[in-house]
Amino acid sequence: MPANKKYLSTPVQRFLKITAGFVGGYFVMLSLHLLLTYLFRQEQVIITAFITGYILWAVLLLLAFLCKSGWKIWGIYLALSITFYGLFHLLNH
Repeated sequence: MPANKKYLSTPVQRFLKITAGFVGGYFVMLSLHLLLTYLFRQEQVIITAFITGYILWAVLLLLAFLCKSGWKIWGIYLALSITFYGLFHLLNH
């Protein structure tokens, strides 16, 4: 029995969700851990990032597929990445 067409996304939306999950989730994870290096000792963040980085990236990857619009999740991930990266630079200077 084939899937109901109303639950399937278009190939463009599927591509956007996949790239947002992999690339966007990775950028959010990196920028968050970069911000955490300002708040905590750098050695501690690097050590815990080996575990928390993979967990956060996997959660962000799954969240990308739960969103209905690939454009929306890309916007959210870009906004989070820019916010974390911007906060890091504002706090360092």
